[in-house]
Amino acid sequence: MLEPGVVALVVATFFIGGFIKGTIGLGLPVVVLVSLTQMLPVSDAVAVFLLPGILSNVWQMTSGPYLPALARRLWPFLLAAIAGIVLGVEVLAGTQFNAAPILLGILLIIYSLYSILAPRLPEPGANESWMAPVAAGTGGMLFAMTGIFIVPGILYLESLRFPRDQFVQALGLVFIVISSTLAVSLARHSLLTWHHLVLSGIALGPVFSGLWLGRRVRHRISEKGFRKVFFIALILVGMHMIWRGIHGGA
Repeated sequence: MLEPGVVALVVATFFIGGFIKGTIGLGLPVVVLVSLTQMLPVSDAVAVFLLPGILSNVWQMTSGPYLPALARRLWPFLLAAIAGIVLGVEVLAGTQFNAAPILLGILLIIYSLYSILAPRLPEPGANESWMAPVAAGTGGMLFAMTGIFIVPGILYLESLRFPRDQFVQALGLVFIVISSTLAVSLARHSLLTWHHLVLSGIALGPVFSGLWLGRRVRHRISEKGFRKVFFIALILVGMHMIWRGIHGGA
């Protein structure tokens, strides 16, 4: 895993992912996972992403006054996500899960179509008590297997109609909890090694450099146009991953 080609891919991938996140506010996990899975198994790519994923969200979780209120409202959601992650890691550790590229491709297509079409999901209302754990538990399992929590976890959070600043802080809280849980679960099953941690450490410089540069150029490009091209590209990548998985590609 520490071969020069892998290290170079990690540096380039995290810089580009950080740049895209800094420019349009999202995209870091999918860019990293899609790129790294060209050379590494999905489980290794997820493990390498953990440290940058945790540290890049610390400021987001703490930048605002809403953390206590969010913790009170979202604790069932967070507990269900933790349970889903633990179960998902058990599946990874106990079986040869070969469908991860196909599953990741499907999630990329769903996520991209949702982002392009921007449908407004209905608020859960009185159904929140059961919808929250279902969405979080399912999202947690998918997160453990593919590194993607967006479908249906983040889509459910969007339906809660938090004000923008509160929603951003909620995302930080959720990603800190799920990333930390995944790190502990992978380590417990020896699926998180010192090689992963070294690559994660190497990735910190490029990802924060990319974030800084992306924020600098955010107002100099068309964010709307950039987002559209980005998600169309993700759909094509998702289709390729499904095709590769079905035909037994690496």
